[in-house]
Amino acid sequence: MVPPSFAEFCDRRAEKLDLKMAIRSVAADRFTVEVSGQPDLVDAFEMACSLGPLDCLVLDYERTRIHSISNGEQER
Repeated sequence: MVPPSFAEFCDRRAEKLDLKMAIRSVAADRFTVEVSGQPDLVDAFEMACSLGPLDCLVLDYERTRIHSISNGEQER
């Protein structure tokens, strides 16, 4: 089960990194978000989430690039 603290953690990290984040799905074994913003900050978000909060153990993650936006930002 994905602890509620993980969603809160992701939301706070996205806000601190000035990223747009939308939760796409939550299941017993999976938490899917869509994040957009500056590529380096999206990378930082990915790293932060892979480490996760103390009560969450991230065993695996998958990253998919959706498309590039003309102003240099990327969605992933």
